[in-house]
Amino acid sequence: MSTKIWLSSPHMGGEELKYVHEAFSTNWIAPLGPNVNAFEDSLQTYLGENKEIAALSSGTAAIHLALIVLGVTSGDEVICQSFTFSASANPILYQGATPVFVDSELETWNICPKQLEIAINDRIKKGKKPKAIIAVHLYGMPYNVTKIKALSVKYDIPVIEDSAEALGSAVNGQKCGTFGDFGVFSFNGNKIITTSGGGALVCNDVATKQQAIFLATQARDEAPHYQHSKIGYNYRLSNVLAGIGRGQLEVLQDRIDKRRANFNYYKENLKDNNFQFLEAPEGYFSNRWLTCILTPSFEMREKIRVHLHTLGIESRPLWKPMHTQPIFMKYPRYVNGVSEKLFEIGLCLPSGSNTTENELDSVVGVLNGF
Repeated sequence: MSTKIWLSSPHMGGEELKYVHEAFSTNWIAPLGPNVNAFEDSLQTYLGENKEIAALSSGTAAIHLALIVLGVTSGDEVICQSFTFSASANPILYQGATPVFVDSELETWNICPKQLEIAINDRIKKGKKPKAIIAVHLYGMPYNVTKIKALSVKYDIPVIEDSAEALGSAVNGQKCGTFGDFGVFSFNGNKIITTSGGGALVCNDVATKQQAIFLATQARDEAPHYQHSKIGYNYRLSNVLAGIGRGQLEVLQDRIDKRRANFNYYKENLKDNNFQFLEAPEGYFSNRWLTCILTPSFEMREKIRVHLHTLGIESRPLWKPMHTQPIFMKYPRYVNGVSEKLFEIGLCLPSGSNTTENELDSVVGVLNGF
């Protein structure tokens, strides 16, 4: 195959340069400016629910700031979904806290409410009530927001809602990113829209947003000189990259529609094979950021993945659970085997909004050959 088929590559809409040129012409080449403000306002309008948005340098930065604002410090414990990318868990260690990993449910592939309650009760018995729960909407599929919220209220533990892969996903019409005490988005190059590198923290009120922005801009106190009474971070999104984000938000619905069309195309054209797809529970709307299949076995998954690679088609196993990662294996875990099985037999297929029908046909042709 002469041209590589990417898993999920950036897809420009055409209007991004207008806002980038505006930043250059007005010399707003800084981590503040009109594009940052407008990007935050547009995202806030899109999400609804009276949320406040802080545009940041990455989704990881957003998780880190949420932990800080929640008062997580050295010696604390934070529950984290195990079936996710390491960026969901790394900020826990930034704070010197201990991650406690919880396995998935089959219905959504996300954090299992039953295992979560087992973990909470066991940590409390051990004298370490968790300070927060990090739950993830994996591959654009919402987690069980009703049950996780109920446990959050029952045990008075705030939820950081990792929506890095779920911009545009919803449950009963309410957008992902607005269910938790904090919401997190990523605009990395492979996400449904991109700012090249960037993210956002969704807050419930203006005061919390201002606190996050204060920490994200090196925690500079009000003074004519540089004065600092707290540790700060260089986490704000630049005005140039926010310009890209403004252009990308204009085509967000088109990107969601195309990703969902990819999923439906794969599902329809692979229906005669022994592959399984994750279906959305009633009331759930997934942006289908990546289309994933479950193969009959690890051996079959690897044969498919390697063969796709030799043909210049990028695919990727599902996330390797955090509790099996070398850096995290020593930490507490509450597992049921679901995420390890999903990792063993699951494969992500090329799913970009710029993936052509001919490219989809090529992937389907290879898979049908198995």
